[in-house]
Amino acid sequence: MYLAQFDVQASRAQARMLAQVGLISAAENEQLQQGLAELAAQIEAGTFIIEESFEDVHSKIEYYLTEKFGDAGKKIHTARSRNDQVLTAIQLFLKDYTERAAAQILQLVDVLLRKAEQHQADLMPGYTHFQAAMPSSFGLWFSAYAEHLLLDLALFEAAHTVADQNPLGSGAGFGSSFPIDRAQTTHDIGFGSLAVSSVGAQMLRGKTEKTVAFALAGAAATLSKMAYDLVLYNSQDLAFVELPAAFTTGSSIMPHKKNPDVFELIRARCNALQGVPNTLILATNNLPSGYHRDFQILKELLFEPLTQFLDILDIVLFALPELKIKPNLVEQAKYDAIFTVENINQLIQAGVPFREAYKQVGRAVEDGSYQPHRDFQTTHLGSVHNLGLADIRAKVAQFRQRSRLLPG
Repeated sequence: MYLAQFDVQASRAQARMLAQVGLISAAENEQLQQGLAELAAQIEAGTFIIEESFEDVHSKIEYYLTEKFGDAGKKIHTARSRNDQVLTAIQLFLKDYTERAAAQILQLVDVLLRKAEQHQADLMPGYTHFQAAMPSSFGLWFSAYAEHLLLDLALFEAAHTVADQNPLGSGAGFGSSFPIDRAQTTHDIGFGSLAVSSVGAQMLRGKTEKTVAFALAGAAATLSKMAYDLVLYNSQDLAFVELPAAFTTGSSIMPHKKNPDVFELIRARCNALQGVPNTLILATNNLPSGYHRDFQILKELLFEPLTQFLDILDIVLFALPELKIKPNLVEQAKYDAIFTVENINQLIQAGVPFREAYKQVGRAVEDGSYQPHRDFQTTHLGSVHNLGLADIRAKVAQFRQRSRLLPG
């Protein structure tokens, strides 16, 4: 069912090409186009069914055409092997998937940048080693994840490039003696490039799946880290953020609990998704060139995780706009120490060498005389008071303008 619309798309191009080179008649092509259009409409409407009597979607589609048009339906497989037929549908599916995932990731980037702008003045403690370290801000935190998701999109671009190769016409891996026009089907289907070598085209099995899986794992790692941050920030000890009740669950015996289950499950799911590339490698490692039945299990290993990732993006897109930020966090006395670097900087500006200033502030912290210098101002790009949101938005605009992942 994942591949149905793409098998129909490739079969329409195959029929047009067969008519163009004279392997089927114009009338037969017209019949096949009609039948495939009917199947496309069924798939779009959700009424298309693959009965248990059929081996797969490809068998069902060819049966439908044969039942409806007789010999014309039997000719659709001319100059085509099940190998390049399945591979073409998978390439199209994964190409489409990278485009849909990229669109959702860009939506999330936009949400994060809006939240960064909204909360750029809301300071928060920045942590290293789980120790309160220096002043940060929610604007800095939100914009960091926006920028890293843009980096993750670079992997989706690479995956899209690999998936955007047309293997149709490579047959079982060695081409065909029929005078087929592979350039025509490449253009007709909408592939960006032709996988020229028939042997190399078949070697896309496994390669495309692994490339997409690495892109999936990269973005999942970013979302897992974000989810972990929010689980911590939602705790009573930190209390940086508040999740709406709809995004938390209670305890069976502790009425005060508001557990951040949504983000805990996102963290767990995304951690599991990071293992998908290794699973695919283990399934296909050390295979020689040519088709092997081992490739069949790649679909069950990859397709469900792909669906899970889109669901996770939906959930994050729904939850983040509802996230409430706690104001005035750093005014609490327990965070006085995060301003020690500002105290050091103040001494340096007064002419005290760094090493001496460091010792003076350290002694003040130890003897209790330390008074935090809260009034500070950063100026460099990408700092607390100069987030560089316009620069990050420029990166987004550049991506939208140049990337083949997006329409137009």
